[in-house]
Amino acid sequence: MMSSSLAGMARGVVDVHSHNIPPFYREVIEQLDAAREEGFPLPAWDVDSHLSFMDSAGIECSVLTMPAPQPYFGDGDECRRVVRLYNEYGARLKSAHPDRFRFCASLPLPDVDAAVAEAVYALDTLGADGVKLATNSRGQYLGDEALDPLMEVLNSRNAVIVLHPHRPVPVNDSLVATLPLAVYEYPAETTRALLNLLARNIPVRYPNLKFVVPHCGSFLPLALPRLKALLPALQAKGLIGDIDFKSNLSRLYYDLAGAASPTVIRTMLTITTPDHILYGSDYPYQPASRLAQNLQQLSAALDTDRDLAPYKAMFLSENGARLFSLPSTNREDSVVVPAVAEADTGMLVRISEIEIYPEYRDAYLSAAMEVGATSVREEPGVIAIYPMIQQRDSCQVRILEIYANDEAYRHHLTTPHFITYKQGTLHMVKSLDLVDMIPMNPAAMPAIFLKMKGDK
Repeated sequence: MMSSSLAGMARGVVDVHSHNIPPFYREVIEQLDAAREEGFPLPAWDVDSHLSFMDSAGIECSVLTMPAPQPYFGDGDECRRVVRLYNEYGARLKSAHPDRFRFCASLPLPDVDAAVAEAVYALDTLGADGVKLATNSRGQYLGDEALDPLMEVLNSRNAVIVLHPHRPVPVNDSLVATLPLAVYEYPAETTRALLNLLARNIPVRYPNLKFVVPHCGSFLPLALPRLKALLPALQAKGLIGDIDFKSNLSRLYYDLAGAASPTVIRTMLTITTPDHILYGSDYPYQPASRLAQNLQQLSAALDTDRDLAPYKAMFLSENGARLFSLPSTNREDSVVVPAVAEADTGMLVRISEIEIYPEYRDAYLSAAMEVGATSVREEPGVIAIYPMIQQRDSCQVRILEIYANDEAYRHHLTTPHFITYKQGTLHMVKSLDLVDMIPMNPAAMPAIFLKMKGDK
């Protein structure tokens, strides 16, 4: 059990959204007078400062990507040169700091053939941990049919694709001069590219790819319901084909860079599941002290949120580590998680107090019964998940949960049957209160279960 003095502190965090800005990249961009192309100057960056920020914030490992702008200004040879330098720099950085840095390769788009060749080199030879793709490369948007050969190559390598917004094409220069791209156009641009991906079913057609969506899902939680509502009318006019929303969305992950809070995370959970939410800092685009403070505030907010507290370690560390296949030797117990009732035997006991909207009562009870039975049957560490309803109010559900230990509980949160249950019932739940219990006589538990089975 962690000391109370550590409450709210984050350690062992995996940061999947951070940028490195090597001197040669800055030099090229400044020579082309493009340092402010994105409406925001390139911030200062060096390795030692990045490591210092990570240490101050409690970040164990950062996944690095090239920032905007894309180094293509009409000269394909120059773009390929800069991209190759960047990728080899990332490989050296990872080699020099193997426990602290991973990197996603940049690609020399919009030249698709060159991008395919660079992806093969970066992933197969340099050991890149994924690729970073701009929402658009000089007007060539993600989902464009021209990019299909690249998707095939990345799919054959089970690649992780980290998305990042770039200056939209076209753009109203006078508008963005007043309101920088990062404020509105970046989330709009990300959403635009994502909808294009979904409309062509790119994640479904290339099922080995995993896409990381930046900035808390951008506007996707708002855009998806609108697209679903409009889809029948669009299809009736022959403007769009079928979209496999469920399968497409199952391959999207989301980072928390930008403005993460419990409220924002709840919005994200309307389109995804807890195992697909990852921490991201967006370093160095805000001062290191501010980013470290933001992370600690998020950590503390998650500690006190009964609904989200069980997922804190997943959001801040475990999901990112799993996605990028990071070793777990230094991460065990490193992210402070909310205190869960734990007897001397290590057993965890909890009562979930849930109120269901009346119109969903039957559907919820069916789902709760199914996930409880599946969990007890298939998970050795789940001793009991026992749903009950109050006699006086059948919308008041109580679930007795007993786990062999904390590890069994945390594993339960990642199982497909639990994630399906959680995502499928979010809209049915009016309120949820997780009440951790301390068994007064844990030694009596085995006898109770033996008696229930009829054993002597």
